[in-house]
Amino acid sequence: MGDTFRAVYAVKFAAAIYVLHAFQKKSNTGSKTPTSDMDLIARRLTVAEAEYKAQLAKGKKS
Repeated sequence: MGDTFRAVYAVKFAAAIYVLHAFQKKSNTGSKTPTSDMDLIARRLTVAEAEYKAQLAKGKKS
């Protein structure tokens, strides 16, 4: 079996793409992403949204 990797990106922003998480798939069966990874992705998306909004606000002030 070869190495399998997954990456999760946020593409909902008009001027940026955020890589939220990348990891090696370890299970030989099933395709479900572990809950711990999903929780991490959700937290990082929240941070990315806040950072993106802050950058937009900063750009409007300039």
